[in-house]
Amino acid sequence: MAEYNLVIKGGRVASTEGVATMDVAIEGGVIAALGRDLQAHRTIDGAGKLVLPGGVDAHCHIEQLSGGGLMNADTFETATRSAAFGGTTTVISFAAQHRGDRLRDVVENYSRLAAAGAVTDYAFHLWISDPTPETLEQDLPRLIEAGHRSIKIFMTYDRVRLLDEQVLDVMMVARKYGALVCAHAENHGMIKWMADRLVSRGYVEPKFHGISHPRVCEIEAFERLIRFSQLLDQPVMLFHVSTAEGAAVIRRARGEGIKVFAETCPQYLFLTAQDLDQRGLEGAKWMCSPPPRTTFDQDALWRGLDLGDLQLVSSDHAPYRFDASGKLAAGSSPDFKQIANGLPGLETRLPLLFDAMVSQGMSSLEKFVELTATAPAKIYGLHPRKGAIAVGADADIAIWNPDREVTLTDDGLHDNVGYNPFTGRRLKGWPEIVLRRGDMIIVDGRLQAEPGSGQLQLRSCSAVMRPTGRLSPEFNPATNFGAQLL
Repeated sequence: MAEYNLVIKGGRVASTEGVATMDVAIEGGVIAALGRDLQAHRTIDGAGKLVLPGGVDAHCHIEQLSGGGLMNADTFETATRSAAFGGTTTVISFAAQHRGDRLRDVVENYSRLAAAGAVTDYAFHLWISDPTPETLEQDLPRLIEAGHRSIKIFMTYDRVRLLDEQVLDVMMVARKYGALVCAHAENHGMIKWMADRLVSRGYVEPKFHGISHPRVCEIEAFERLIRFSQLLDQPVMLFHVSTAEGAAVIRRARGEGIKVFAETCPQYLFLTAQDLDQRGLEGAKWMCSPPPRTTFDQDALWRGLDLGDLQLVSSDHAPYRFDASGKLAAGSSPDFKQIANGLPGLETRLPLLFDAMVSQGMSSLEKFVELTATAPAKIYGLHPRKGAIAVGADADIAIWNPDREVTLTDDGLHDNVGYNPFTGRRLKGWPEIVLRRGDMIIVDGRLQAEPGSGQLQLRSCSAVMRPTGRLSPEFNPATNFGAQLL
């Protein structure tokens, strides 16, 4: 019988297909065998524990300059450290191009920062704010073919948003070279008009941030991007779905055969607009875009996840400290338009979802694994290396104590933010040992990985990223008088 370098003995191993008690053997950083009575030089006792794939967080902002020129709170070291403590072993953050930036230089700069600091593995979404001919014809094709297979666009925010024609240009490049287009989709005009109207009438507290993002602005932008996708036959991912109506738009589009995918985030599943209604500026801690909505929306989003209308849950970790370096950069009495949007969430994403889905019985362990690890890995081209406990996959594993209870506190996280928007919640279930490519990086509440030990994950063109082949009439030579437009 073979003797492996490391075996996790007798844990309950979960996949999207089921849960079974077995041993997991690890050799050379990958999973070498699954079975019973496997022999090893070293063992980890998994009895009474859950052995789950390390989480894949496909939407987080790390060491990034915002569109408003504000640097967020976390470096790659502090952000990925926090991710690891929460059971996440791979993150996809942003290489954020701002107007005037050369895209290839942006990716090189972010790669350098990550290579120096990351303790988890990582990949990048290519954030396009300046779709010049140089970007669209040179840098973007080369970067996609090199393995950066996802693109982020904004349909709002003055300094980063793209016009409709520019969105179509980016989508056409993605279609040609094989990438997924991900969008922050809200109607810019509605938000700007509402925000200006509120401030001009003296409604400036953080709680009015949510009012400035009317729910219909999400619905309209979703519909618009989906019809772009239909016209070009280019798959899209809608980020951070917050409303019941938004989920319904996605359900209908998928029913029409349009290749649209979507995520939501813990802030939309566990927070509401009432969390922003705090004394003074305290509500700024809960400001994010889109804003949290209502319990009705929460129920609809959970239903969308259960039905498969929404395919994954990401953190949208966008960290700003509650001080002059972050949320209060505009002074001690800013209006809501001057306050940075974003919440920390890398460390709490998995424990919040585990408590709700598994401990409280809202769903199943198999669905938890799907939403937090397997689906994001498959959608973003990381599978089969990431997102599953399977022979040949990277040994990215989180060993959970399903009975451990933890009360979240402002000073209990390992990021650089200084507060926790979920403080006070008592959760059941917590990752106690975390392995990244077979190395134990979290043990007994201690980090055992060096900064820079994470690795860049270049990605393949996944099935999700490929067009359906069903051309719209305007792009089909059989119905457009022979015009060759693709």
